[in-house]
Amino acid sequence: MKYKSVFDIIGPVMVGPSSSHTAGAARIGRVARKLLGRQPKRAEITFYGSFAKTYQGHGSDVATVAGILDFDTFDLRLKDSLSIAQNEGMEVILQTSDVRTEHPNTARIRLSDEKETIEIVGVSIGGGKIEVLEINGFSCQLGFDSPTLLVLHEDRFGMIAAVAKVLTRQRINVGLMEVSRHDRGSRALMALETDAVVSEQVMEEIRNIPHIFDVSLLALG
Repeated sequence: MKYKSVFDIIGPVMVGPSSSHTAGAARIGRVARKLLGRQPKRAEITFYGSFAKTYQGHGSDVATVAGILDFDTFDLRLKDSLSIAQNEGMEVILQTSDVRTEHPNTARIRLSDEKETIEIVGVSIGGGKIEVLEINGFSCQLGFDSPTLLVLHEDRFGMIAAVAKVLTRQRINVGLMEVSRHDRGSRALMALETDAVVSEQVMEEIRNIPHIFDVSLLALG
């Protein structure tokens, strides 16, 4: 990922000590929270590589849980996130793994309640920036710096064109698009980074396209 300015390297306004291990971890946790759409009953967090070795000293544990609580990187409640989660009835399971990953700052987060379970794999790449490499088993490479439309659909001819037609009609520009599928003809995930937040009305229009299972919008800003 390219940095747009020196502030992307320095990192965001945050509770320290580390933009990579604290701010980045908080943002990964917040992506998971946004995808679930509400506070989970249970959060399972697995750290790999450098995260696994230093997560307590660098605050990656409290930062990730803070993100899951939907706290931003500068929220002073971050340092107390574990006790806040406990008081709010959220079960937190922290674990480490020796499995080697492509990036040293990798976390797998699984959130669940009585309705739904979601799982992501995210990496902290420096300066508070992150990339999400997996969403519910679908491969991707998303930073969520821009509003990102996620469309779960049947893997069949014409789906990309149908979604693009709606966005074109609404004059919504797409800066990046990724499509991932489990198997040919099964379910697929379309991710589109847009230049503007997509309204609920537009999302509903996309939901009404045949063979669309779910539509959601994730924006961290």
